[in-house]
Amino acid sequence: MAKKHEGLAVGIDLGTTYSCVAVWLDEHNRVEIIHNDQGNRTTPSFVAFTDDQRLIGDAAKNQAASNPTNTVFDAKRLIGRKFFDSVVQNDKKLWPFKVIGVNDKPMIIVKYKGEEKRYCAEEISSMILTKMREVAEKYLMSPVKNAVVTVPAYFNDYQRKATIDAGAIAGLNIIRIINEPTAAALAYGLDKRTNCAEERNIFIFDLGGGTFDVSLLTIKDKVFHVKATAGNTHLGGEDFDSRMVDHFAQEFNKKNKVDITGNSRALRRLRTACERAKRTLSFASCTTIELDSLFNGIDFISSITRAKFDAINMDLFIECLETVESCHNDAKMDKSSIHDVVLVGGSSRIPKVQQMLKEFFNEKELCESINPDVAVAYGAAVQAALLCDGFKNAPNLVFQDVTPLSLGLAIKGDLMTVVIPKNTSVPVKKTQTYKTTEDNQDSSVIIVYEGERARASDNNLLGSFNLWLPAAPRGLPLEVCFDINENGILVVSASEKSTGNRTEIPITNEKERLSSQQIKEMTREAENYRIEDEKFLRKANVMNGLDHCIYKLKKALKRKDVKLNLSSKENDKINNAITKATNLLDSDKQSEIDVLENHLKELDSIFQQIIGRYV
Repeated sequence: MAKKHEGLAVGIDLGTTYSCVAVWLDEHNRVEIIHNDQGNRTTPSFVAFTDDQRLIGDAAKNQAASNPTNTVFDAKRLIGRKFFDSVVQNDKKLWPFKVIGVNDKPMIIVKYKGEEKRYCAEEISSMILTKMREVAEKYLMSPVKNAVVTVPAYFNDYQRKATIDAGAIAGLNIIRIINEPTAAALAYGLDKRTNCAEERNIFIFDLGGGTFDVSLLTIKDKVFHVKATAGNTHLGGEDFDSRMVDHFAQEFNKKNKVDITGNSRALRRLRTACERAKRTLSFASCTTIELDSLFNGIDFISSITRAKFDAINMDLFIECLETVESCHNDAKMDKSSIHDVVLVGGSSRIPKVQQMLKEFFNEKELCESINPDVAVAYGAAVQAALLCDGFKNAPNLVFQDVTPLSLGLAIKGDLMTVVIPKNTSVPVKKTQTYKTTEDNQDSSVIIVYEGERARASDNNLLGSFNLWLPAAPRGLPLEVCFDINENGILVVSASEKSTGNRTEIPITNEKERLSSQQIKEMTREAENYRIEDEKFLRKANVMNGLDHCIYKLKKALKRKDVKLNLSSKENDKINNAITKATNLLDSDKQSEIDVLENHLKELDSIFQQIIGRYV
């Protein structure tokens, strides 16, 4: 694979519930998963807004219960979707924050610094990507501009492009979009199966917090070839959490005759407890939920068994297995031909899911040798190293991904004619010839869809454009070319040979995508946020320093040797300075940073010049 980009690049797993960043280390010939400022390898995909600051990651999630309406999560479930999509309409009922539609684009409403703000999913995702970039820059001690970002295999064209837009707003050049199960396969292949002399068939089962993907790959001689993929961009651990929340909300109502479903703070606390209980049930047969004063001063204590958890989620588990079977059918491969079944994503730890998967593969042992939480970021970092010339010892791997959905055109009778079938290896370029259906047509409308339905309008509309034609009898041949690049993004062109007329466009729906001007404005706003965050941190540090200095001076004044040696003038000077500093800290009106810094310098000077003689 030819290296195209200068410098270094990181791999980012932009997850629904947690995100992760990794980098290839030349000096150690391995991938390093980078810890965040809390020392964790994964960072919650949460962004919160308060009266005085913006929080991202652990800090945002930790205050979610006290500030639910202004704490945003699940942005990945909104990105690239229309507001009136049934998925969005169902999800918005569960979210404590408000989502409205502007030209059928979902917009998140929060209150920040006393003002109402509107953000699209790309902006929220860009904030999480910015956090990941900062984590990487702190570790590498150098700026990071390039990144490989992962997406679910079943993300459509809009969702992939929206993810690239989010990267642009974050100041990142996304050099490649890679499917999550393919990234996990790279991690597994590099860690366990490099230099495979014999062909091995690997099944990747990737069940995360908000999305579910499966892929079947063949690895041989460092070549990774995806045979088939299937999935659901709206199925994961959060759906299992929601079932538990509903179960306990009903129980609370039954016990206390009180409905908590309208109280966002109570629901957020209950959801956090349910998420913790779900994790516990991965290794225990029973667990207890205890929440003090959950609603109106009423405590809530209840227990749930693993069997009950399985029962309330069984239809979702069955849906997972149906997707697994669909992928196998598409690959036309027997179960006995699968050498390894690899588990990826935190929700793949659920014992019932593992049991059902093991039974499907005729009691085959499942591979749990790679960390399911970081495998996707690991693979993305490998891909980043392959694409950049800043890495000299990157592994020499080649992989071929596939299209998750069929791509084609609408023809007469609202029929879908497929140009590129699903599970076709990418990059790919295919051309088909079509004929006009009427005499003297002056143009032909090329309408592009993705999906598996026979009726074109039942599939997902990607876009349309006109090709101008000369006057001619019906049957004039037109050539339509579909070209998919390495990111899975489509360009469609159409031409008429007699005149040489040709139209080529990237298939984008401008109603769904951000314009270049919008991206520039959001990038500017992101830079403003960075400056605001730095300003807030600087002010917080100064106020803490001022508070500490006041404490030191008061403590020193209590010492007998200091009291005896201070003149009344010095004593008055110190007490006046302490009073002024205390008033600055206690004042309802926020003082300017320069005022606080100047007073801190003054206090420090007093301490050094007067107190420093005695301590």
